[in-house]
Amino acid sequence: MARALFQLNTASVMACVKETKHHDNRVQLPDKTRNSKILVLGGTGRVGGSTATALSNLCPDLRIVIGGRNSVLSRRAKGAAMLSRLGKNSTFAEVDIENEESIEAALSDVNLVVHAAGPFQQTEKCSVLEAAIKTKTAYIDVCDDMSYALRAKSFKERALAANVPAITTGGIYPGISNVMAAELVRAATAETDRKPERLRFFYYTAGTGGAGPTILATSFLLLGEEVVAYNKGEKVKLKPYSGMLNIDFGKGIGKRDVYLLNLPEVQSAYEILGIPTVSARFGTAPFFWNWGMAALTSLLPPEVLRDRSKIQLLVKLVDPLVRAVDGIAGERVSMRVDLECTGGCNTTGLFSHRRLSVSVGTAIAAFALAVLEGNTQPGVWFPEEPEGIAVDAREVLLKRAARGTLNFVMNKPPWMVETDPKEVGLGIYV
Repeated sequence: MARALFQLNTASVMACVKETKHHDNRVQLPDKTRNSKILVLGGTGRVGGSTATALSNLCPDLRIVIGGRNSVLSRRAKGAAMLSRLGKNSTFAEVDIENEESIEAALSDVNLVVHAAGPFQQTEKCSVLEAAIKTKTAYIDVCDDMSYALRAKSFKERALAANVPAITTGGIYPGISNVMAAELVRAATAETDRKPERLRFFYYTAGTGGAGPTILATSFLLLGEEVVAYNKGEKVKLKPYSGMLNIDFGKGIGKRDVYLLNLPEVQSAYEILGIPTVSARFGTAPFFWNWGMAALTSLLPPEVLRDRSKIQLLVKLVDPLVRAVDGIAGERVSMRVDLECTGGCNTTGLFSHRRLSVSVGTAIAAFALAVLEGNTQPGVWFPEEPEGIAVDAREVLLKRAARGTLNFVMNKPPWMVETDPKEVGLGIYV
């Protein structure tokens, strides 16, 4: 059985964890965890592969296991190619996440499992999390679905009893965006009596961001879900891909149209950070992809958009066209998090990168390192919970996740991050 990571005192850990000053900025982990073994499920895919690469670059001493199905020749080739890039400390393991025995066998001597084998929409079981708790293995998933995240949270007491630290929604968005929001709230309320009134998440990705068919399937499946948002403490349900706003993402990105989408950080921020008005919007490029998403929402019945088999067929149909357009559109990504407090205090966090396929792996790797360093308590947590990422570990996590960004700022007035500093329209409801 894999042993759960020893929960170190956060302050002492942060004192001994040092970023080296070499050109590669590698992370020096504590002796207890320097040679930890990490299983990356979905490791032959875009998100999992990016995560494994980032972990290998940041901590070459880590032993990385690429987990994937090995039943198709193309997957074997992908696994072999990934191992050649990662080097001698990497291995491949055939894992079927639908098979309990297969998962538990893969976790038998692993310190941490990163579950990146999406999409998570309409997945009815948290099989990997259950196996992680049973084998006492630390856990992170990159879930972007509220139903799955809440299902994962229901295992909190079991994880606590097993002394297993686990984070759900630990990707880039949701994930890093949650931590950005928590830090905006902490900074705004630390030394004043201001109260947070409204939090809005804005996301932009050019094309699919080079992240592959899984991201495309996720986007289509989300179009079949009513958008959950909060307005002055009241839960409201809105039409997906509606409520368009034109948002300024600052240097390197500029102004982009974004639309309401049902994302888990809305509910977790509302409940954990105590903000009465919360919403999330997303947009892509070229502009006609946004028109296409809106058209799908209007033309196809929700039950079709919620049917995974039909969505997979749609993905296969449009994927070649999407790949071709991605080559022109690029894969820039940007996250803007706006917080409004009483007294007219408005602050913003901004994170922009040239390549989503790179930044998503760096973000997940930052969470993995935080868990290895003992900054996550036993239980199942959202990233913005202090038990998920300790408050005094957030700054380091964000710094690591922001490596290679073309623009990263926190706790600034909106006008300081915008290319055209004017008041942004507030829209209807949220």
